[in-house]
Amino acid sequence: MWKSNVSPSPLDNPDRLVSLDALRGFDMFWILGAGALVEAVGERTHSRTTDLIVDQMSHRKWEGFAFEDLIFPMFVFIVGVSLVFSISKLIATTGQGVAIRRILFRSISLYLLGILYYGGASHLWPKIRLVGVLQRIALCYLATGLLFTYFRPRTLAIVTVSLLLLYWGLMALVPVPGVGRGNYLEKKNLADYVDKIALPGRRLNGDHDPEGLLSTLPAIASCLLGVFAGLLLRGGVAPWKKVAILLAAGAGGVALGMAWGGMFTRVPQLAFLTPLQFPVIKKIWTSSYVLVAAGYSAALLGVFYLVIDVWKFRLWALPFVWIGMNAITLYMLEALFSFYKLADRLVGGNVANALGPYAHIAQTGMALLLVVLLARFLFRRSIFLRL
Repeated sequence: MWKSNVSPSPLDNPDRLVSLDALRGFDMFWILGAGALVEAVGERTHSRTTDLIVDQMSHRKWEGFAFEDLIFPMFVFIVGVSLVFSISKLIATTGQGVAIRRILFRSISLYLLGILYYGGASHLWPKIRLVGVLQRIALCYLATGLLFTYFRPRTLAIVTVSLLLLYWGLMALVPVPGVGRGNYLEKKNLADYVDKIALPGRRLNGDHDPEGLLSTLPAIASCLLGVFAGLLLRGGVAPWKKVAILLAAGAGGVALGMAWGGMFTRVPQLAFLTPLQFPVIKKIWTSSYVLVAAGYSAALLGVFYLVIDVWKFRLWALPFVWIGMNAITLYMLEALFSFYKLADRLVGGNVANALGPYAHIAQTGMALLLVVLLARFLFRRSIFLRL
């Protein structure tokens, strides 16, 4: 439902974790056009530096990790951080039953929005996509929210580790018919095979989907790792210790994920660990990928928290806060109306001809500017979509 009875500026609320809003907005900023703008600039300014930056704006085709591969799991991580504050407040003020009903309502709403995002009823069955970005967020929020409501942090830690190890065990030890076991190549791994035989509706990659059935298990672990960051930030530890722990945990997560992914098994002395390796692959959300993405997410959260909530350097982050306060709304509006198509009405045609080779930069830049301006308008009018 629409809410307009909140403080007009979270910067004025001493109890609000502004860094979390800003990080959510920073994440969505790249989804809604910043990546496209960087690529457009890179087309005109070729250099070793710009080529390296542009390369980070594209998903790895299969194995590996780029900045673009961080965007989605970081949002899932942030969902875990956020629910610590929202669900804890609900339980404290309205009771566990109301909190559970809210979790169910939000999960169903997000899932249905996900179906709408991919076309909804405009497609005939079986062309309707039942899984996707918002659907995965909905499922992760549902599972993590219920787990957080019922269990203590120690149990949540056991569940997180168990999910990561269970997924590795299934992928490594369960044979795929006609292929065998321990194969992580596309269409030859267990996750893709499960999608092929059990996932109804349209699959994004033919007979399998990057947000498929089996890979939802480690995605829930991504959300649970965000919960631990949220518990840390909500706790009574000194701010500088919170920053230190987030940065250390982030570095540890990246190192452990890369090691599990096989980076360190290339050393001859560690060759005996090769059967245990689990490559870093976004499209099947491997457990090593979960650790790498959560590590970078925790480190970025630590930096944002330090700069915005500890040092109080906030004005630079205002555009990110505007976007972060209405992230799902802006995401849906992009799908329904396309900011780029609207930008083309403003800087297309003769304007684009006049700009020549820089027209694409102008169009992507204008699209991103429209996102920021709309986010600012909604923020200043205290219009926020709360599911």
